Amino acid sequence: MAAADAPAFTDDDRPRTIVIRASPGDLIFRGVLRAAGIAVLVMTAGILAFLAVQSVPAFKAVGFRFFTTSTWFISSNQFGIAAILPLGVLIALIALIIAIPVGLATALFISEYAPPRLRRILIAVIDLMAATPSIIVALFGLYFLEPRILGTSAWLAHHLGFIPVFRFSLSNFPGNYVGSTFIAGVVVSILVIPIITALTRQVFSQAPQGEREAAYALGATRWGMIRTVVLPYGRAGMIGASMLGLGRALGETVAVSFILTPIFALSFHVLQAGGNSPTFMIASHILEAGSKEISALMAAGMALFVMTLLVNTVAAIIINRSRSGATASAD
Repeated sequence: MAAADAPAFTDDDRPRTIVIRASPGDLIFRGVLRAAGIAVLVMTAGILAFLAVQSVPAFKAVGFRFFTTSTWFISSNQFGIAAILPLGVLIALIALIIAIPVGLATALFISEYAPPRLRRILIAVIDLMAATPSIIVALFGLYFLEPRILGTSAWLAHHLGFIPVFRFSLSNFPGNYVGSTFIAGVVVSILVIPIITALTRQVFSQAPQGEREAAYALGATRWGMIRTVVLPYGRAGMIGASMLGLGRALGETVAVSFILTPIFALSFHVLQAGGNSPTFMIASHILEAGSKEISALMAAGMALFVMTLLVNTVAAIIINRSRSGATASAD
């Protein structure tokens, strides 16, 4: 329609903008939320600034060689995190490889298959496990799980030793699977599973009931309904829960320090005894470190902090692009 043919609005017909004044309670609530959000940003920036300032002496001593050096000799300025940062990431990846399938399967069972009475019990148990202190899981892993998982480590080394990551050198570590990166990853996965399960269960339970019933009306089985409705709707929640679990695994200290046999060498053979991580390094050295080593430890903490922020940022971008609810509705 041409502009000349458009109907002319009189004062009575012109659309009006409706303005609703917020009540005092709404203003207070909005102000509290805004203050809380700003406080989180300020605290995050403050932590990053503190770590950056404390890391200056270390970077002045070695520069960016801090990220490529695999030794830790503070007195001779030969120190860096090239040996411990990849091992920390490796422990987190092992934990996620175990925790994501187990957590998602458990969440689907609780949300879609468990009877109502059993569902309430399982939800309470999962929430309780998510709140379990790391020291309890570390003790469980050290005294109960590790002696019983050595057979699994030996089986992996014997049958899957052709894969480099499962290769085990008896000449260097004769018959010793204790304190390996693999066992540390398994113990950390116990801490990550409840987090992934609790978050994804809440997302799955919020899948639209109308779309569930529509899938059944079209002849879908329960698994067909889950595959076409629940999983697409919960895609963003699954990604977010997995990324949150990754952050939890990267920052775990107590469980790793109880299990690992500390070494300062880069090795991707996860069944070999010995390993390390930035959190383990900081916790084991901070009390007896001098000023220069404290600066180096702060630099390691800053690298881990920045990496965690990047992981969360990438996760937020993926979640925003996925638009799981809209995708599920469109499908």
